[in-house]
Amino acid sequence: MSASTPREGLRSARQDRTLAVDRLVRSTYVDLVPTGGDARIGSGVAVVAVGGYGRGELTPFGDVDVVLVHDDEIATEEVARLAEGLWYPLWDRGLRLDHAVRSATQMREAARGDFKVAMGWLDARAVAGDSGLVLRLRSEVLADWRAGARPAIDALRHDRSRRQHRAGWLAYAAVPDLKDAAGGLRDAVVLRALVATWLVDAPLGEVESLRSELLDVRDVLHEAAGRATDRLDPQLAVDVAERLEVSRSELQVRVRDAGRRLDHVGRLTWRRLDQTLALSASRSSRDRARTVQVAPGIGRDGDEVAGEIVLTGGPGAPRDGLLALRAAAFAARAGLPLSPSAAAALASSATDVEWDERARRALVGLLTAGPGLVDVWHELDVAGLVERWLPEWSDIRLRGSSSPVHRYTIDRHSVETCVLAVAQLRSVERPDLLAVAALLHDIGKGRPGDHSEVGAPMARDIALRWGFAPEDADVVGELVRWHLLLPTVATRRDIEDPATAVNVAEIVRTERFLDLLAGLTRADGAATSSEARSRWRRGLIDGLVEKVRATLQGASEVDAESYEGWPDSLPFPDLPTGPGTGDEVRGDVVPHHDGSLLTIVAPDSPGLLARVAGALALAGIDLHSLRTVTRDGHAVSVWETPRADVDRQLVLERIRRVLAGDVDLDVRLDRPAKGDDDPRVLLVSRANLTGTMLEVRALDRRGLIYLVARAVHEAGASIRSAHVSTFGAEVRDVFYLVDAGGDPLDPTLAEHVRATVESALA
Repeated sequence: MSASTPREGLRSARQDRTLAVDRLVRSTYVDLVPTGGDARIGSGVAVVAVGGYGRGELTPFGDVDVVLVHDDEIATEEVARLAEGLWYPLWDRGLRLDHAVRSATQMREAARGDFKVAMGWLDARAVAGDSGLVLRLRSEVLADWRAGARPAIDALRHDRSRRQHRAGWLAYAAVPDLKDAAGGLRDAVVLRALVATWLVDAPLGEVESLRSELLDVRDVLHEAAGRATDRLDPQLAVDVAERLEVSRSELQVRVRDAGRRLDHVGRLTWRRLDQTLALSASRSSRDRARTVQVAPGIGRDGDEVAGEIVLTGGPGAPRDGLLALRAAAFAARAGLPLSPSAAAALASSATDVEWDERARRALVGLLTAGPGLVDVWHELDVAGLVERWLPEWSDIRLRGSSSPVHRYTIDRHSVETCVLAVAQLRSVERPDLLAVAALLHDIGKGRPGDHSEVGAPMARDIALRWGFAPEDADVVGELVRWHLLLPTVATRRDIEDPATAVNVAEIVRTERFLDLLAGLTRADGAATSSEARSRWRRGLIDGLVEKVRATLQGASEVDAESYEGWPDSLPFPDLPTGPGTGDEVRGDVVPHHDGSLLTIVAPDSPGLLARVAGALALAGIDLHSLRTVTRDGHAVSVWETPRADVDRQLVLERIRRVLAGDVDLDVRLDRPAKGDDDPRVLLVSRANLTGTMLEVRALDRRGLIYLVARAVHEAGASIRSAHVSTFGAEVRDVFYLVDAGGDPLDPTLAEHVRATVESALA
């Protein structure tokens, strides 16, 4: 992506594609109107290139936007015959035409009523026919655009908001949308259209340079995908990076940096436009500005001018580091952006911060400001202030996450975690430590190694640098070290097993730290994605927190003898009694979180759990977890599914058919997982466990639990519970295993079970 041969070649290729289409359209038109072969023939009629084709930036698989325009006096039938003779040959030549036919009056009316049509005509150019008609019509559309700018601006604003809600930010989205995301190609075109209203100016030279970078990437993306697409999917990014002669990580950072800079220009332009509109509506100085004290005690004020914070005191006034922190904190709490001039002035003239109590209070005030933090932090980062306070920020800026559940880049995710941690502040004893840990919890992701382990000492050092006491810095470091503890244990361990809470309690040690860790976990999950903060996950994490709290308070003790795997919170079903009822399969379905709990009661028999799991797989029931116990000759199992529409009778009938031997599960389910030639099966070593933990890492597939359960039974062990975690196409399933006596497996049997399961999945 440097100024080198690949980029020069890409831009030349865009020009060549455009010229090739121009020649094809022009020759087809000339053949239809044979009056000497001049491309300007056909007075009063013209073929017009609009949009991307008009700008000369055709992509390898993009649409060709054309309009056949004509004077109002020309007969509609004549134009229709011309259009039919034009479009069909072009389609036959393989062009992806997006076409329209309009009279001059219709064209102006369409542009007045649809901002997208008007914007397309701002880049219109004549390809064939009457170029004078096109020049005149383009001038008229532009005049109409300026005259009707205010309603057009409202429509553009609504469209921008809708696109941003759907596609996110190019700089921060996990999978960048090069066109529709905020800071993408569409925003660049919108900026040119806003400048064309004469109501606002923008640095179009910078905009065009950034847009050209994104166009290069999109062209290569089309070539790599073999189709039109604007999403830089991870599986295509490697090929795109190779063609652009950069690394994948460099590609991601450069694309996001272009998006960040373009979005920044866009935000400033929209802000200036809003100020212009507001000032024209009211000229009173009271509406234009109000003075606000952003640095009490040091004698300098700031102004809120037309919806943003500026600094007073003159360009030569001294600025210290504390003023920058206080100005940022005030702006964030007020929900107002810092003006670019204020941010730039603070960055260029502010001295280094003396991290005393006042500075720490200002920093915490900024980090706990709520939603206003996002825009202010962005402005500070662009100005270079963030890196002065936190040099380690450069390691994670614009870096994508390796986790498929993340919706943001690491830096934006960290800021979002701060915003969402505000809701947890009243539930903890030290809100300041929670806020700092929220910002720093992923700081280790920019360096090699496990990010929790790498980030912990980094976070501790940063907290010390910011003036926190050593014991407080230790807490911040420990929060970063263990910020994945609760969600990992809750979703991949048996939280009903008393040993689970004991093991977590040994790490957290105090309720004070547990509260901080729980607050960080909730904010981190909510900032990650809806999947990471689903009702199911929330319920498991909250349940684990309360069990750990009870353990810390001395209300829970490990009793391996009495624990058989059934949750205390779930009523145990009545077992069949009386003659003729012992061979029945019974079941019940109840709502649970966003899904259902399915309880199955059946006569106990060897391999029963595997067969029930297979029946549920055939019924299309995905699973979060399962538990089973045996009492009085009956196996009782409870299956947690994300499905809320489980048909009880249909499921029971499927189970009965499988148990009766009417369905061959091996034929239906025992098939190799396509593309998975390296499943991993591990024994997890933990102290004080009441069961042996077996972890399966493999591609998700139908019947996976059936295959594992069958292999475990064949190896001479039993499954007490299973806990399913899915990460994209991958699963991390944990099974608690016991022997015939209900005890953990001895090492020899455990290894035999592990090898048997791995062989079954290979």
